[in-house]
Amino acid sequence: MTSYRPRRLRATPAMRRLVREVRPHASELVLPVFIHEDLTEPRPIASLPGVSQHPLSAVAGLVEEAIAAGLGGLMIFAIPSVRDAVGSGAIDPEGILNRAIAAAAGAAGDRLVVMADLCLDEFTDHGHCGVLSSDGRVDNDATLEVYAAMGLAQARAGAHVLGLSGMMDHQVAVVREALEAEGFTDAAILAYAAKYASAFYGPFREAVDSQLQGDRRTYQIDPANGRQGLHEAELDELEGADMVMVKPALPYLDVVAEVAAQSRVPVAAYHVSGEYAQIEAAAANGWLDRRASHLEALTSMRRAGADIVVTYAALELAAWLKEN
Repeated sequence: MTSYRPRRLRATPAMRRLVREVRPHASELVLPVFIHEDLTEPRPIASLPGVSQHPLSAVAGLVEEAIAAGLGGLMIFAIPSVRDAVGSGAIDPEGILNRAIAAAAGAAGDRLVVMADLCLDEFTDHGHCGVLSSDGRVDNDATLEVYAAMGLAQARAGAHVLGLSGMMDHQVAVVREALEAEGFTDAAILAYAAKYASAFYGPFREAVDSQLQGDRRTYQIDPANGRQGLHEAELDELEGADMVMVKPALPYLDVVAEVAAQSRVPVAAYHVSGEYAQIEAAAANGWLDRRASHLEALTSMRRAGADIVVTYAALELAAWLKEN
């Protein structure tokens, strides 16, 4: 009778390394960075331990740090001095986001992928991801016009990847058409395809000084719905997305796995601010091993099928992976 003893493959560190199925690498990691128009020095974000808002002058240094760590990319978010109802700062070539993109792209060259957040929430005085209609609802099609202009502004600034995070219907098709019409055929689109109306975004809203009142449940996906996430990812791929994202990551690993199974383009997972902050808070209290917990979270996202992981722990993860 055959003796099945799976522990044979776990007997020693060398054996475990040999049979390991998932091997995360620094080049798969993307670090989000926050650039604040009013700062001259970094300002720590209280709810995101170890993460700061940075002045524009810090961008080149952040790029070099990411390159030295072996990261795959940076995702740039920006906080403007002035906001208005339509987020006009997002399309201003001299606006803080486009200036930060230009600084990052100039410093990076072809050594690092510069990604830019394409959404209006940081630029509107109401904090929503789109333009509001007269009755206070987010107007999908009016917002698409602004997204197209925003996409062109980011491409002109030198962004390699546009991260469409607003969850408007047809945003990928409209931005892709605008890029093609202006000759930006090499600008890639990362669609935040399955972005859920999650409770785990809280620290991010502090990071971008969010003005949001209410919620985004009319355009972000209900956390109860997995199939909607698959449908959104499929539609974005058909509209021309070069990559698709599931956000958040750990509470939606089932969606990550199913999107990865159906997708013909790379799949990203965003280990969002609340997920990161949970580990940091528990580790600070001595309840978790910080390094082991971040590495396990990363491994689980990769195991589920994510090709790219956006995480605030990217720099430290890269160092830990090299040590391992």
